Amino acid sequence: MFIPPKPVSDYPWYIRLFFWKQKKTYGKVLEPGMLWARTPSVFIGVALLYGALNRRKGRIDPALRSLVTVRVSQINHCEFCVDINATTLMKRGVSEDKVAHLVGWKDSDLFDGCERLALELTEAITYTDQDVTAGLMENLKAHFDEDALAELCGLIAFQNMSSKYNAALDIPAQGFCQMPLAVINKESA
Repeated sequence: MFIPPKPVSDYPWYIRLFFWKQKKTYGKVLEPGMLWARTPSVFIGVALLYGALNRRKGRIDPALRSLVTVRVSQINHCEFCVDINATTLMKRGVSEDKVAHLVGWKDSDLFDGCERLALELTEAITYTDQDVTAGLMENLKAHFDEDALAELCGLIAFQNMSSKYNAALDIPAQGFCQMPLAVINKESA
């Protein structure tokens, strides 16, 4: 990592409460959180936004949310994000086979029409040489109402920010995913 985390005791008490929750949820404090928390007000904003997008009763199916976040993470070469999001994806009932084929989803029959459209939107937002077209939006509206579509775009934008931040600081995987990251991140032919 280009910037090391500070000792947990060096963060304000209210940030350590977030770290306690992370440790309870994930078994350890997450390194990206420790770096975001170097500026406590920014960390709190990021944590609240993440919580709003990843709430239990969101407008987007939890497995689809995770599918999208893994794909953004792959594109942005964020080892930490692929690691933690692939684990969450599998906990949400998606098979290892589907996770392993995500990088080449266009050539796989494992993804349904709704997933394909969400992944197409993910790539259109994430790759700088692509655009979100009116036709894609019309196709998405067959599966998502306007509020859900706004939330999906927000989720993709948030994951882009998060994964680019982590990749820029060279935050490594923390060992959550049992699948080898090389399998999840392999480049498609």
